[in-house]
Amino acid sequence: MASIFGHSIVGFTLAKVLDVHRAKLLVFFAIASAILPDFDVIAFYFDIPYTHPMGHRGFTHSIIFALLWAVILMFSFGKRNKGTWFWTIFLATISHGVLDAMTSGGKGVGFFIPLHNERFFFPFRDIKVSPIGVSDFFSEWGLQVLFSEFKFVFVPCFLVFVVSIFVKKIKRL
Repeated sequence: MASIFGHSIVGFTLAKVLDVHRAKLLVFFAIASAILPDFDVIAFYFDIPYTHPMGHRGFTHSIIFALLWAVILMFSFGKRNKGTWFWTIFLATISHGVLDAMTSGGKGVGFFIPLHNERFFFPFRDIKVSPIGVSDFFSEWGLQVLFSEFKFVFVPCFLVFVVSIFVKKIKRL
């Protein structure tokens, strides 16, 4: 998996780029939604195998989960801006699996669970897989993760954010 930092910056960037109304609650939920799929690590504590549909990188990393979660939040909090809420939350949630499918470890991402249990990686897999657990993160491995995420997540997010600011300014002229 990518780290909590990598997932968070994608959620933040999506909310800032897509939300023209600047809703702070949407920013919060976009960040939380980008992290949420890793809640499935509790499966390890219940002896659910990694490759089980409810295992790590399983259902909570799927497109259907992202759709359901986006609909729930859209109807719960996005009363005025349903489209913005739906697309921001959907993209933030699915971005988790996309980043994980670009990592150097794991057994793939179940994008199509529950319809199909096959796990996938993308051909580009240069993001170092993050350790599970805080103590392992504060190590050489954790630094390698942060460096790879800086190059392949933070810099692209920053560029998208800056370009979106310029586009919004140009539209106002």
